[in-house]
Amino acid sequence: MARIGVTGGSDSSMNAIQSQSVATQPGAPALATDWGAPVTERPRTTRRPASFGVRFRRDWVMLLLVLPGLLYFTIFYYIEALGYVIAFQNYLPFLGFFGSPFVGLQNFRDMISDAAFWQAVRNTLTISLIQLLLYFPAPIGMAMLLNSIISSRWRRLIQSIVYLPHFISWVIIVSLFQQILGGAGVVAHLFRAVGLPAVNIVSSPPLFKWLVTFQLIWKDTGWGTIIYLAALLSIDASLYEAAAVDGAGRWRRLWHVTLPGIMGITILLLILRLGNILSTGFEQILLQRDAVGPAAGEVLDTYVFYHGIAGGQWGITAAAGLVKLVIGLVLVLGSNKVAHMFGQGGVYQ
Repeated sequence: MARIGVTGGSDSSMNAIQSQSVATQPGAPALATDWGAPVTERPRTTRRPASFGVRFRRDWVMLLLVLPGLLYFTIFYYIEALGYVIAFQNYLPFLGFFGSPFVGLQNFRDMISDAAFWQAVRNTLTISLIQLLLYFPAPIGMAMLLNSIISSRWRRLIQSIVYLPHFISWVIIVSLFQQILGGAGVVAHLFRAVGLPAVNIVSSPPLFKWLVTFQLIWKDTGWGTIIYLAALLSIDASLYEAAAVDGAGRWRRLWHVTLPGIMGITILLLILRLGNILSTGFEQILLQRDAVGPAAGEVLDTYVFYHGIAGGQWGITAAAGLVKLVIGLVLVLGSNKVAHMFGQGGVYQ
């Protein structure tokens, strides 16, 4: 009998413990134990978000690092954008923004009726498309080649060599190409030496758009590999090992592992490139425009310079700059939406 009582008592204790454990679970109702004492749920403790002062004292170092970039964009982009009000004015520098009379959309109508503007648009789009087809894939290919080099010493050496042209100014690069491909350059002398007519590639209008693209490839391909190399290094090596075990060759590993691994950063840079499709490099084109003439060398950036700053047509060139910004914004938003449709992150979610 005593044994039965002990067993019954132990069962009652176990039931009480189970009831307490169930009652203490979040959202469980209050339960009664064998002794009749209700077991209530413990009150939840919700953590309040930290105040602005607490977060500022915690992250002031990071905010200090962000401050120079924030000031740069605020001064040279956001405040500067207020100057586009002259696109709707007959702007005169001695009258200023507030004294110049408003003319509405007259500057835009004058810009559309200007044949030089449409010539600049055609040249800009042609150069941008050529650079998009030839220059944009060049850093991707070079990054893959550098990543395939086994020796880290040779890889760092080659990286240092291909980075160097980025730090050379366009003035020096244009002079180098003039000395090599110009009318009195090395190539022209070589043609004369073998009895062929000399070719002045630098001053050839049909070859100008290809020339500036080749100059850009030579100058910035190595610099553009930095981001792609970082993306390639972030790919898990076990993916390559698993693909090799499954029988995938070098090209199949490239197609199924490498390219998907850098697809996100490639889409991001492509969207940003489309946003700048109407900007082809002001300094590079300006230094070579006179050699081929405005018909072949005039782009929107040089159009704004020669007609606005040099020609005094402030309102028309401001309208051209505003149109360029709006088109770039539309291209970024549209291409980012297309990237989302294909499951890519794009510039923003």
